[in-house]
Amino acid sequence: MLLRIFTEPQQGASYDDLLAVAKKTEENGFDAFFRSDHYLAMGDGDGLPGPTDAWITLAGLARETKRIKLGTLVSSATFRNPGVLAITVAQVDQMSGGRAELGLGAGWFEAEHAAYGLDFPDTPGRFDLLTEQLALITGLWDTPLGEKYNFEGEHYQITDSPALPKPIQQPHPPIIVGGAGKKRTPALAAQYAAEFNAGFRSVEQTAVMFERVQAACTAAGRDPKTLSLSTAHTVVVGKDDAEVKQRADAIGRDADDLRANAIAGTPAEVVDRLGQFAAAGSQRQYVQIMDLQDLDHLDLIAAEVLPQVSSRK
Repeated sequence: MLLRIFTEPQQGASYDDLLAVAKKTEENGFDAFFRSDHYLAMGDGDGLPGPTDAWITLAGLARETKRIKLGTLVSSATFRNPGVLAITVAQVDQMSGGRAELGLGAGWFEAEHAAYGLDFPDTPGRFDLLTEQLALITGLWDTPLGEKYNFEGEHYQITDSPALPKPIQQPHPPIIVGGAGKKRTPALAAQYAAEFNAGFRSVEQTAVMFERVQAACTAAGRDPKTLSLSTAHTVVVGKDDAEVKQRADAIGRDADDLRANAIAGTPAEVVDRLGQFAAAGSQRQYVQIMDLQDLDHLDLIAAEVLPQVSSRK
């Protein structure tokens, strides 16, 4: 299982905070640095100093890191015009030497849309946007050089696009689709994604979601083995119970609840818990780190957990 560091900057983080975590991610041998794509803090926090744009952040990190993959888990289809997003991600891919990955979803957090003047259609409407965006973005990237791209959808139309710039990765940067939807999400993952993410679910629920998306691959005539499977959870690791509690308290969570419903405990406990998700089919774990000032936490995970669960592909 590959371990990828996953951050939630909308809860309160500057670019410099994220840079420090990204550099520590690379230094410690993790596979990737990912961030959420949100514009409003959740819960009671004030979110200071305020939101940072996900793709501006990743563009900066593309020039200040050398090895780790960089991506979103996930960008919302309600945030950006897909033609512009295709340009943005392709440029970050170029700036990073071919390390960008695009997680794209339908969006769900209505309050952030109201706070920044963004339209928030109903759930079917948001999935319609996502469906067209996946088709349009991959269509732009996959158009051969010198040819034009056209798209006629209900929400987006493109006429005689030169379909530039091209990303470095071919056929294009990996796309990540995730979610618990029973029909449209698995079908979209089977059609467009390199990776399906089952985030913040129990081992049993994760196994069901993986089975569902693999069945969608089979129905679409795709080999299910060509779709990577991943999970995401809040992770808290401590050398002993006291340190686990200290780190849980720092992010306003109960240590016992994290043990039961996320991934928490001593290194041995966390390795065992990750093994359960690996047995359910997870090949990549997004390690959600909520306290971005606690870089010692990353050191501990790298030293005591990563060597026992990680593999290079």
